[in-house]
Order: sequence, then C-alpha cells, then structure tokens
Amino acid sequence: MQELIELLKYLFLGIFQGFTEPIPISSSGHLVIVQEMIDLQFKGLQFEILVNFGSLIAVLMIYWNDLVRLTKNGVEYIFTKDQNQKEDFDFILYLLIGTIPAGVIGILLGDLIDEWKKVSTVGVTLIITGVALWIIRNIRGSKNDGQLTWKDALIVGLAQAVALIPGISRSGATIVAAMLLGMKQETALRFSFLLFIPVSLGTMLLSIDELLNDNFAEQWVGYAIAFIASILASYVSLKWFMNIMARGNLKYFAFYCFIVGGLVLLFLV
Repeated sequence: MQELIELLKYLFLGIFQGFTEPIPISSSGHLVIVQEMIDLQFKGLQFEILVNFGSLIAVLMIYWNDLVRLTKNGVEYIFTKDQNQKEDFDFILYLLIGTIPAGVIGILLGDLIDEWKKVSTVGVTLIITGVALWIIRNIRGSKNDGQLTWKDALIVGLAQAVALIPGISRSGATIVAAMLLGMKQETALRFSFLLFIPVSLGTMLLSIDELLNDNFAEQWVGYAIAFIASILASYVSLKWFMNIMARGNLKYFAFYCFIVGGLVLLFLV
C-alpha cells in the first residue's frame, strides 16, 4: 500500500509539473511547494530534469511543423541565399543567441541556483512573476517573426536566464520580455517555446550521468510514470495557454501568482 501511495505521488507531481510548465506560474516553484506539502523529496535535479524533458516532448509535438519549416528553409538558405528563406534562417540565429545567457548562467551558477530552491524564495519570486504579468496584461505588440533583431533575442534570452531562479516563470519571463519589446502575442509565444527547446535539450544531455545513477535505477518506475504524465499534461496545458494568449487574459495568471505567493509566505515559511 505504501508503494502505491508513493507511485501516486509521482503521478501527481508529473501531472502538476507538466501542466504548470507551459503556463506563466513557474513549474519549478510549484514543484518546490508541492514537494514540501506532500513530503516527497528528491536528491539532486534528476526528477526535475526528467519531467522537464517530458514537457520538451510536448512542445516538440505542438511546434513540429514550425521546426521542420525553420530547419528546411534555414539549411537551404545557407546554400541558395534565397531571400524568401532568410527570415527563417535569421529566426534560427536569434534562437541560438537567446539560448546563450541561460546556458552560461546555468553552468556557472547551477549549484547556487539549486540552493535557492526553498519555499521562502518561491513565495517572493511568484509575486515578482505576478507583477511582471500584470505590467503586460494590456500590451498588444506589432512585431512579427521577420521583424525581430539580435538585440530582441538577447534580451529575451536574458529573461530566460533570470527564470532559472525558482518561482520566476520561464514562459512568463520570456513572454513578458518579448511583449515589452513589441512582439505580437503569437510571435512572443512561438519564440518563447522554441527557445525552451535548446535549453531543455542541453540540460538533459549534460545531465545524463546524473540521471543514470543508482538513485534513478531504484526509482525508475515512479520516474517513468511522472515522465509520461508530464508529456500529456504539458501538451494539454500548452494548447490551453495558446488560446488564453490569443484572448489576452494574462491578468488571471498575475492574480494567481499574487495569491499563491502570498499564501506560501504566510503559511509555509
């Protein structure tokens, strides 16, 4: 019976992380809160990396056609210099530029960031996330994919790096930065989630040794359940969030972050 309860906890955390990953309320922050509440702790970053990879698969499924188009046109532009394909080639370059800040900071400050995974930190940073979402709640940009610049990419990339802090939403930080730079909602959303792909994939590849240690072998059933649950929940959540972005209802996520952040500081610290 105890083993079944443990597996149900893994299932719950997989669904919870998967659903919160695409929406701007910080999946990593919520994972810290829920682990505290249900008393299920993990050594290192194994679990978080694995369920994050599940979310990556969901993002790949949803943006697959964009990825195929970008790759095809980007590669062909290198050889043909066809100006009709330059926009996609530039978009790929901007994604690479946007990936650099989080990659560098993650490598240099990874251990320090891990130490910040406390409910007190999450309570404060959730409120900060809420403030950022509130600021952009009525913004409607005009920049489309073809109007982006390397400076736009770098600034959004820096926002993604800030989101390494638990409680700062990755999707929230990148979308806030993108919309403050004048991007259309659709462009901001696409750039944010395509930017998630190289960072998530790089984190997964750099963590293979840690993922395959003895602790993983002992808990592989629970991890597998959480992984599959994360894929399904992330897919549903991202589709839902895309509809919300189209309607411009980000203020509700700001309210949510204010409420949860406040409750955490009042009752869990």
